[in-house]
Amino acid sequence: MTSPAPHRVTVLALAPAVAFDLSIPAQMLAMVTTRGGEAAYDVRTVTPDGAPVVTVNGYSVLPQGDLSLVEQADTVIVAGTRAPDVLDEGVLDPRLAETLRAARRRARMVSLCTGSFVLAAAGLLEGRRAATHWRYAERFRRLFPSVDLDTDPLYVDDGGVLTSAGGAAAIDLCLHVVREDHGSSVANRIARYNVVAPMREGGQAQYIDHPVAEDAGTSTAAARTLMVRHLDRRLSLGRLAAHCHMSVRTFTRRFRQETGLSPAEWLTSARLKHARHLLESTEQPVDDIAAATGLGSGTNLRQHMRAALNTTPSAYRRAFRAAPTAPARPGS
Repeated sequence: MTSPAPHRVTVLALAPAVAFDLSIPAQMLAMVTTRGGEAAYDVRTVTPDGAPVVTVNGYSVLPQGDLSLVEQADTVIVAGTRAPDVLDEGVLDPRLAETLRAARRRARMVSLCTGSFVLAAAGLLEGRRAATHWRYAERFRRLFPSVDLDTDPLYVDDGGVLTSAGGAAAIDLCLHVVREDHGSSVANRIARYNVVAPMREGGQAQYIDHPVAEDAGTSTAAARTLMVRHLDRRLSLGRLAAHCHMSVRTFTRRFRQETGLSPAEWLTSARLKHARHLLESTEQPVDDIAAATGLGSGTNLRQHMRAALNTTPSAYRRAFRAAPTAPARPGS
């Protein structure tokens, strides 16, 4: 029996490219292997003409191909760029724009950091929710007013078109891709090998430089720890606030500042994350998993998974109990 061909990932680099973004897909995705030890992803970096691309970091990168690989890709990832025509004017070379639009008909489209400007300039984010680096948000909104830009999350998954915030948020998005394709256990192993968090809390709101008028020396981290330890319990806002020695009003404001989410939103996300882990790693009935994670009933768990993942607990379990493994590769 022949093994399925690896999922083809093309990383597009436009000069001057963000070198950090170019390295992340190969590091995170190329480590995933099937149970037979074969690569689950074939990751290749390309430029429009196949020539080396200069980076914002002062050195050039030798690509593995040109736009012909974009035309064959299953997933296209656009790395961050400082290309002035795109970032300042929202203009993209017509041939490249048409190539990206054609690729969208069959491929998953992903942007890292300011790569979102490229997708938007190609018309692929029209009417969609998207993310970009918070520092470029005002410029993005001015150039692309028809895009629903959200500066809170680390990444946005809008039905096959995925965008990330800046910097390390590219790691979060690539881990999300692995998680969606192969399950949280595989994504967790990739994260552990690379010594990064498998799923960071909240959004980029916590990294934006803005003044905090009061309680600058306090944190709601203790409340989040309490919530994770007792996912199956109902913890009132009053108790959580008291645990952090804050008023409810201060706690609620501080929590959103630190995570980008309300306490209820964050708790639901944590519960669903643990439910997915139990579906992958145990044979527990769906109702028992719902109760253990504080989601109440199997019906509630099904509703949350349908809303968040467009799948059911049973379908998720079938898909990811036999997911590829991700052994550490020497030298990776």
